[in-house]
Amino acid sequence: MLSGVEELVALKQVIAEGADAAATQRQRDKGKLTVRERIDQLLDPGSFQEVEPLRRHRATGFGLERRKPHTDGVVTGWGTVEGRTVFVYAHDFRIFGGALGEAHAEKIHKIMDMAIAAGAPLVSLNDGAGARIQEGVTALAGYGGIFTRNTKASGVIPQISVMLGPCAGGAAYSPALTDFVFMVRETSQMFITGPDVVKAVTGEEISQNGLGGADVHAETSGVCHFAYDDEETCIAEVRYLISLLPQNNREMPPAEATGDPADRRCEELLDLVPADGNRPYDMRAVIRSIVDDGEHLEVHERWATNVIVTLARMDGQVVGIVANQPQSLAGVLDIEASEKAARFVQMCDAFNIPLVTLLDVPGFLPGVDQEHGGIIRHGAKLLYAYCNATVPRIQLILRKAYGGAYIVMDSRSVGADLSYAWPTNEIAVMGAEGAANVIFRRQIAAAEDPDAMRARMVKEYKAELMHPYYAAERGLVDDVIDPAETRRILIRSLAMLRTKHAELPSRKHGNPPQ
Repeated sequence: MLSGVEELVALKQVIAEGADAAATQRQRDKGKLTVRERIDQLLDPGSFQEVEPLRRHRATGFGLERRKPHTDGVVTGWGTVEGRTVFVYAHDFRIFGGALGEAHAEKIHKIMDMAIAAGAPLVSLNDGAGARIQEGVTALAGYGGIFTRNTKASGVIPQISVMLGPCAGGAAYSPALTDFVFMVRETSQMFITGPDVVKAVTGEEISQNGLGGADVHAETSGVCHFAYDDEETCIAEVRYLISLLPQNNREMPPAEATGDPADRRCEELLDLVPADGNRPYDMRAVIRSIVDDGEHLEVHERWATNVIVTLARMDGQVVGIVANQPQSLAGVLDIEASEKAARFVQMCDAFNIPLVTLLDVPGFLPGVDQEHGGIIRHGAKLLYAYCNATVPRIQLILRKAYGGAYIVMDSRSVGADLSYAWPTNEIAVMGAEGAANVIFRRQIAAAEDPDAMRARMVKEYKAELMHPYYAAERGLVDDVIDPAETRRILIRSLAMLRTKHAELPSRKHGNPPQ
């Protein structure tokens, strides 16, 4: 028995270290951690329990029968993050370049099934070269099984994809099906067809990073939610994100004790937001003022910057915040901002995270490109997401709230539980100047001094329909509040709504706009 145990220990030591020292050195030369170093960074020390470390492929041909390394290029198992169970699978680029074959896929399928059954988050550490060509269609079928499970787990358990190397072809669709995608600059890339194929088909020459690097997907495509300079920082932020999410859709996000008083006044807000609706300011400063200790984790920080979506805590409870950003495109809603906010609202609703929406929006972005690009259906995605959400929802109007954008940004008319406004709020179909030009165009045209008449009509419209209490008088705003009291009022309101129960009609699923 003793010799058998010694043999097992020796074998597992070889598996853990990797049989090919040269491959390990190549990994380090690229500035990349090894597969087990990554898992150790992600999980609490000593908590990892590996599944199928002795697995080997059974393929033959093209020399595969002579190369049957243990793990088959993917390490799977579970452990804990801050004491809570998390499942993980991680490609080992040192073995077949992390390429997926039959045994490799079956290991991933098993750990995904375990995560769904246990109701715990699933993290994939991706560093693979796609399908294992030598195994042909069997490898492709393995991806189909992963995609099916990604879809089955969607909205049931949090799924996080961490890109730590290449991810090409069909392999890129699994991360796209998950809730969050992390990338590391210079070392991770995602694309369907690589630079060589692009050049052959279109004649365009581009590098791998230029085509599908972290910055491209964080700023241009929106595929990537978070981008970092190194693996250590990236994985540390994955741990932070997990601390803000529930284990599954049947649980609430974890609460934490905070030393930030729930009734703290936010005096700085009195001067932070200019009364002049044409003057920009940084909405992030508003968010930092009202959340616990000024800390929040912004999602898609560099894509569609005219809207902010972020996770934070208020009185220790996790909350999702959607906010217009007046510093970017005056905070208008456009195609990308609508998609970004809609996906975030859906994620929060799926995982029982209350929503706070901060409005300062002049409307939807006008233009031929926006209309031809489908702003109607893309804007409808955000509308659908809010209308379908059953979590506690609070709207706060800081300044402008014009037209359809006011309705779409979680107004009372689409189901917000509470709507508050600051004394600087302006809720209207459109700005006073535009409204006056439409309503009083004949009077203005007939006046001896059209400019003076226009100014008078603008003033009259503002006084009649855009004063800060107009919506409150009609029950569309629950209260106009002192900005300094914003944190206290939001926290008290969220506490009241914590036991909210709402049901949707019985149906197989909705058919949201695409």
